[in-house]
Amino acid sequence: MRILCGSDKAAESRLMDTFERAAALCLEREGLDPDRAEISLSFVSKEEIHRLNSMYRNVDAHTDVLSFPLIEDFNDIDEDEELILGDVVICREQAREQAKEYGHSEEREVVYLFVHSVLHLLGYDHMDEDEKKVMRTREEEIMSEMGLERERS
Repeated sequence: MRILCGSDKAAESRLMDTFERAAALCLEREGLDPDRAEISLSFVSKEEIHRLNSMYRNVDAHTDVLSFPLIEDFNDIDEDEELILGDVVICREQAREQAKEYGHSEEREVVYLFVHSVLHLLGYDHMDEDEKKVMRTREEEIMSEMGLERERS
């Protein structure tokens, strides 16, 4: 599993190791070989993610994470072909705010956003309730396996 990340200090080594493990779990659950996969990761400001959200989704607001998948149909991929999955863009500032709001660590929130985004790269979506339920279940399975379950009160 290769995650390409700019020289942003937000991409500290321990977090990148966690991201690699999470992405590998996501791919393995889909029957894909993580050793063949690559994801591009960027951390941006609220202003930048707002700009990207406006440009690519026509939503004039900031968000926490954006996903830009490059593979439309995994059935069209050769067995030994490299899997360049796409781009993940995370706003750490928004993640920090959400972590406080939800009452868990910033690490848990950032990893959750990353897992959410990787699932989008793998073709998951949450546009209707059935899709949303399937995606949320997969997210929680991965987070649980990572030891980053949601705190229950």
